[in-house]
Amino acid sequence: MVHTYNHNVHYYETDKMGVTHHSNYIRFMEETRIDFMERIGYGYYRMEEEGVGSPVMAITCDYKKPSTYPDIVTVELQVLEMRPLKISFCYTMKVGETVVCTATSLHCFIDSDGRPVKYQERYPELAEKLREYLKA
Repeated sequence: MVHTYNHNVHYYETDKMGVTHHSNYIRFMEETRIDFMERIGYGYYRMEEEGVGSPVMAITCDYKKPSTYPDIVTVELQVLEMRPLKISFCYTMKVGETVVCTATSLHCFIDSDGRPVKYQERYPELAEKLREYLKA
């Protein structure tokens, strides 16, 4: 399954050349991930209230084509890999049918003291929902 999120490119997100500044794609990824987690019932607010954080450990971005104001960037998110302490997501960002960026993010789960959390044990329902979006 794929989670889809739309982001309207704002004028302030463009650079002097009129294209979306490369750093904004990482923000689009975060917006999509937050929307995804909220929709499956495990929003960041809920997890933080329960003493669990999910920091970013690594990011990759491959820029394919520029997007500009006022494009709508459609971000497709899938779970790339699930490990006991880590999870990775992949993102395909498009304007219409044109892929403008592909990316990945790697995350871990930690408790309020910064110790690793085995999210699949602590949140078995979350793990089950994430598996539905696991890329084949």
